[in-house]
Amino acid sequence: MSGRRQTLTLILTQVLTQAWNGQGGWGQTLAFVLLPVSWLFEVLVAIRRALYQHGFFKQETLPVPVIVVGNVMVGGVGKTPITMALVNHFKAKGLRVGVLSRGYGRKTSSTLAVSPQSQSQNVGDEPLLIARSCQVPVFVGNSRVDAGRALLALHPDVQVLVCDDGLQHWSLARDLELCVFDERGVGNGHMLPAGPLREPWPRKPWTLASSGNDVPCCLLKTAGVAEPHEFAVQRRLADFAVQADGTQRALSSWGQTPVQALAGIVKPEQFFAMLREQGLNLRHTQALADHADLSQLNINAAQGDVLCTEKDAVKIWAQHPHAWAVPLQTTLPNELLAAIDVHLAAAQHAKLSSPHGHQTA
Repeated sequence: MSGRRQTLTLILTQVLTQAWNGQGGWGQTLAFVLLPVSWLFEVLVAIRRALYQHGFFKQETLPVPVIVVGNVMVGGVGKTPITMALVNHFKAKGLRVGVLSRGYGRKTSSTLAVSPQSQSQNVGDEPLLIARSCQVPVFVGNSRVDAGRALLALHPDVQVLVCDDGLQHWSLARDLELCVFDERGVGNGHMLPAGPLREPWPRKPWTLASSGNDVPCCLLKTAGVAEPHEFAVQRRLADFAVQADGTQRALSSWGQTPVQALAGIVKPEQFFAMLREQGLNLRHTQALADHADLSQLNINAAQGDVLCTEKDAVKIWAQHPHAWAVPLQTTLPNELLAAIDVHLAAAQHAKLSSPHGHQTA
């Protein structure tokens, strides 16, 4: 019976996904039937947000500027690579940066510091990747406010916090929001469960030019061509791969030697396609679930060297240190970075001028 339920759930998920992406068929009919539930959800989201905006629910302000990188769509849209690119930008400017995350998929619930030696099952694969790649303080917590306080208590020199995900985590006040979209846009435009939206969109204001007490928000697109008021993010695979001990190897060195590839991300086929574009001969591919537990992963060495994403590597290197991780290089447009720098400077000045570390919205 359990197998039948899993099969039915898979079928319903596939049908709904088609509907969310604006495709027809039975999914569209199912989405139409679910619209009343979506309307109720939209009302509840609006009420909850209004309670925060008008001070009925407490919103905590941390003593340093907070930038949230998030999304309104269900599923991954590429937030973590953008978070890492933003962190590296701030580091290049000489700023001391900290990162906050919920740590999606972890088996713990407490507020924890993340180090390069942490276990992904305790802190989550994406926070662990950020800690290893960016070499900055990273904390995870179901409450990003608690995580931020813990990080600043241990690292009082941190000047700006970047929150990986948490656009709807309104208990944490933020100074700037970056909302990330992929090629799906807003799908069919409906709220859950008839559509893929976590909150109504568009949200006003939703550009860097805002006024009043609203939080400025800008849009980033990880695929496709951006509109004039949006920012297009460039993504490409690096031309090298790296092993657990830091050994690097050029992708071109494999030539036509067959290799195998695995990816436990939302869109594994995109990773495989990018490898093929680099000229690699993929003999075998494994498409795994996003945030999948890879501790029991079985790799057949006869299929060739293993290439994977960085997010997968931090989970499998303990058992398979010879796997090759291919970094994803994310480039944020200079216009966006310049605008962020201006807002950050203004936020830093406002924080220094305020005697309160916490306040109610």
